[in-house]
Amino acid sequence: MTAAGIGSPHHGGAPIAVVGLHGGHVYGPDALDALAGADVVVGSPRQLSSTASLRSPGAETVVLAGPLDPLFGRVADASRDGRAVCVLASGDPGFFGIVRTLAARVGSALLRVHPAPSAVSLAFARLGLSWDDAAVVSAHGRLLGDAVRAVRSSSQPSVAVLTSPDSPPQVVAAALIAAGEPTGCEAAAAVASRLGEPDEVVTVSDLAAIAGGSFDPMSVLVLTGRARRPAGPSLAWGLAEAEFDHREGMITKAEVRAVALGKLDLPPCGVLWDVGAGSGSVGIECGRLRPGLDIFAVERDPAQATRIRSNAARHRVSLTVTEGAAPDALVGLPDPDRVFVGGGGPEVLDAAIGRLRPGGVVVAAYAIVDRALKAAAMLGNVVELSVSRGVSTDGLGVRLRSENPVFVCWGPDGGAGA
Repeated sequence: MTAAGIGSPHHGGAPIAVVGLHGGHVYGPDALDALAGADVVVGSPRQLSSTASLRSPGAETVVLAGPLDPLFGRVADASRDGRAVCVLASGDPGFFGIVRTLAARVGSALLRVHPAPSAVSLAFARLGLSWDDAAVVSAHGRLLGDAVRAVRSSSQPSVAVLTSPDSPPQVVAAALIAAGEPTGCEAAAAVASRLGEPDEVVTVSDLAAIAGGSFDPMSVLVLTGRARRPAGPSLAWGLAEAEFDHREGMITKAEVRAVALGKLDLPPCGVLWDVGAGSGSVGIECGRLRPGLDIFAVERDPAQATRIRSNAARHRVSLTVTEGAAPDALVGLPDPDRVFVGGGGPEVLDAAIGRLRPGGVVVAAYAIVDRALKAAAMLGNVVELSVSRGVSTDGLGVRLRSENPVFVCWGPDGGAGA
């Protein structure tokens, strides 16, 4: 029995060779034989031109351009008819390459993959660096913000980013700097372009200089010397209030914050709203624990909004501050996976619940009993937190000073009961 997705063909037929090229060269005798024996050769105009002398004079050539689905249909039909097909690709076609989409169409059991060196391996080779501890991120076919979050959430000391026409190296570099990626002497960066071609260029610099430059969009951006961070979330949360600039009393207390973070059950990525953010302490701690989250701090007080930006920069957390009063300020935000409500009435909570993605969680904190009871009815769960902190009594010992009770509500209902 064959495991699902491993060698399960969609149809019978002749094997389909996928041959990787580097600088127009084919790697290995098996790859040469697959190309020479092909009845149909598929590739870009440059690939077809560089391999003209290696294929059979009678082989049909198909230009790899336009929508892939009709093209893969022709490949599947040729294979089904018993014709030998060779699909040309760049570098290692199984590494962010055509193998994934082709296998989804024809089945991996039909594929015979012959890789050349990948662009990432070549980029690190040109720099004289190992890359067994590097993370690789692709900016092809995905939003720039998603690629940036993938880089920022990586704990690896080196990262390679495969750039694209929509996200060329300088744009990726600028977005990384805006998200808090270190620049200057503590971290180096390089752009490797047109690897293996006569006009190959490798530029070694720093992220700030690359952000101000202009590069071939189809390149590899390499970041090295990044400070290694522990993999996964830190076990320390509920930071002291002194860790955040705040207006006196206008901050979620550390103990309440710690409970709220636990109830949020933060996913590795997604969208989080911190509504009525105040100093931004909750959203910032979420960003420290889960750098892959896209965090929106909503605050109506301009002075507090300025504090949020300052606190986020201090803790090297990337977030977006939306100035305005909820629920109106929530209208233009992407739908959330997690919401923390630190201020506002039932209408704010109702708006958050109405926009919540499937499987999402809302956590709200209240000092006023009436609001907490309404929130508990809407969310399904509530706990009251009474905290007393030890304070010195001028050498006589320690006494307990009570903080105001706070109610934490969470749901939708279905989590741990109240």
